[in-house]
Amino acid sequence: MTDESDENKARKNGLYGGVSTELAENMKQGWADTERRDLQPIAQAAHTARRRAALSAQFSGELLVIPAGNPKVRSNDTDYPFRPSSDYVYLTGDQSQDAVLVLEPGQDGGHRAVAYLLPRSDYGSGEFWLDYHGELWDGRRNSLTENEQLLGLPCRDVRTLTERLAAATGPIRLLRGYDAAVDAALNDKVTAERDTEFRVALSEMRLVKDDFEIADLRHACQATARGFEDVVRVLGTDTPTLERAIEGTFYMRARIEGNDVGYASVCAAGPHATTLHWVRNDGETRPGELLLIDAGVESRNLYTADVTRTLPVDGRFTPVQRKVYDAVYEAQSAGIAAVGPGAKYRDFHHAAQRVLAEHLAAWGLFGDRSVDEAYELGLHRRWTLAGTGHMIGLDVHDCAKARTELYVDGTLEAGMVLTVEPGLYFQSDDLTVPEELRGIGIRIEDDILVTEEGNENLSGGLPRAADDVEAWMANLRG
Repeated sequence: MTDESDENKARKNGLYGGVSTELAENMKQGWADTERRDLQPIAQAAHTARRRAALSAQFSGELLVIPAGNPKVRSNDTDYPFRPSSDYVYLTGDQSQDAVLVLEPGQDGGHRAVAYLLPRSDYGSGEFWLDYHGELWDGRRNSLTENEQLLGLPCRDVRTLTERLAAATGPIRLLRGYDAAVDAALNDKVTAERDTEFRVALSEMRLVKDDFEIADLRHACQATARGFEDVVRVLGTDTPTLERAIEGTFYMRARIEGNDVGYASVCAAGPHATTLHWVRNDGETRPGELLLIDAGVESRNLYTADVTRTLPVDGRFTPVQRKVYDAVYEAQSAGIAAVGPGAKYRDFHHAAQRVLAEHLAAWGLFGDRSVDEAYELGLHRRWTLAGTGHMIGLDVHDCAKARTELYVDGTLEAGMVLTVEPGLYFQSDDLTVPEELRGIGIRIEDDILVTEEGNENLSGGLPRAADDVEAWMANLRG
């Protein structure tokens, strides 16, 4: 939440020292009425209303405050692209910066939801052009009336919210850490314990996706598949390709079909693929090596895919690459098969990791230890490193604050969406493995929807098996 009333100030070292009376008067006049009337609600408005009702039922009689957040400074006077808090988006469908959703308790035990937003820039004061965040600088904002039609809930000027919060009494819960002014206004009215409970509840609400969310995730996966196709088309078969070129190619698809990438893309060539979160992307691919690309398109409603494929740069796996790839493919297939309603969340992880352990044992990497003993001791983790998946949705690691008993120790339900992403990573300096394995990193990741009957691979449009990957790449390259 920001106060724009005192921001119409000249920038230090600006070329204009002031504004003449004549220019100020001139700028007030001659502007057409651009108010949009008879707007239709956004596609998810009915869903967000149901979500707010469900949240209201959990916290009867309490004031609930969910900020969208403020822009974050990248350097000096330039900000990072704004991305609102996922909980605010989940409950409103809105993506405005500095906005705050307030659920005000009523005497009937329910709540009245109000969105506090910045209104249109003021033309009378000159704020629309004198303030460096006015509409002539940052673009037109919706009016409060427009937002009421779009969001399907009352909207008020966010600059009045501090006064409203100062007068608030009774129990209050706040989504902390997104808006410093709101945090300060409620500092002596909230407790860390109650706010932590609130954050957990908000996270748990998103464990099971509704129809709108599933459709958006399906679109994100389809767009991501097209982004991977774009990468294959630019990937050189006999000359190096910069990891940055691969990153930029996928990013273009994300911006065309979505809002952005859902997370920093991993474009890891050769031994870089053994680093799970390789996001420097400052190397280059070479024929004969593998490219691991872990990337996801974030939809315009901010739901993200999370997909990984490991590709032979020149279109054909070498025998040793295929041996490792087939092991990971078999493990992922076992993990996907373990996903279904009523299954324990951990089942897909254990199914995939067990297959990897069996292959590692067959390759002699556990020495004289049996598979059972090595798996019990976790020795396979030297080369598998991470867990086999996580929830996805508005966040790439969605529902992260949910209680452990409902998440990793919980049971899968229809509507949950999670990744299955086993991998093997043999570091270049790992002397415990044969030299031919060193520097090979392979991960295969798909986004799996739990259905009433079993599961659906939302990213299944991309090939997974080694033969299919090779045929797919050959077809794209003509």
